[in-house]
Amino acid sequence: MLLLVPADPLRPRRPDEHFAAEARAAREAGVVVAVVDHDVLARGGDVDRAVAGVPADEDAVYRGWMLRAEHYAGFVGALARRGAVARTSAEQYRRAHELPGWWADLAEVTPEAVWTSGPDRAGFDVARRELGAGPAVLRDYTKSVKHHWHEAAFIPELADGDAAWAVARRFLELRDDEFTGGFVLRRFEEFTAAEVRTWWVGGECVLVGAHPDTPHDVVGTPSVEAVAPVVAKSGLPFVTVDLVLRADGVWRVVELGDGQVSDRPVTLAPEALVAALFAR
Repeated sequence: MLLLVPADPLRPRRPDEHFAAEARAAREAGVVVAVVDHDVLARGGDVDRAVAGVPADEDAVYRGWMLRAEHYAGFVGALARRGAVARTSAEQYRRAHELPGWWADLAEVTPEAVWTSGPDRAGFDVARRELGAGPAVLRDYTKSVKHHWHEAAFIPELADGDAAWAVARRFLELRDDEFTGGFVLRRFEEFTAAEVRTWWVGGECVLVGAHPDTPHDVVGTPSVEAVAPVVAKSGLPFVTVDLVLRADGVWRVVELGDGQVSDRPVTLAPEALVAALFAR
């Protein structure tokens, strides 16, 4: 069992402070911990140097900052050359990390979505018309900018092409070099409470807690029955599923994400996450 975490940029032999608590919990549980150079991995640089301190292991799990799917693939390849087998393959990471990889499987329990394969307006307008009139929420394959809700996330009326494109253009400005894949337009649904983050290992829901954006909000009890068969069938080894209560009382999936790069709220004990990840 091996936990990989980003190195502290100033003290490269130590875990990044954001993941230090999980690293400590893992060591206390008897899990080997190694650090990797996230900055090199994220640039697609010398990936073999980035993982030079990683020992051989048959079950390596990463807990760290996001990586583009192509950079994660390079990471997995470098690990393999050291004899370390990533629990999550490059293909599995892309399916979980990018919305087009998981949306169809969850279509019945998540807002309708359409997407483009780039940032151009022509593709955006095609997607806008496909989704149809009404309000929508904008993001790219991996992330939204919901903290800039009115200027770069919420589109009040898709039928107003110029106004919709103004939101998209601002979104591009804010995402800049981090823009990934293409635009994603999702049908707006009215939600009434804070999101709940659920954690899944081997197709089973192992933890339920607050979302990192609202860590101290009271967490409801989401219904995972509709989601469980899909997550299990996907074969994805470690994911998070964010759920929220819609105005009509129905639990909806906001997002599925790869658990390796999903943030842990401060109210979820690192010991609990490590125990769930490396249970035998």
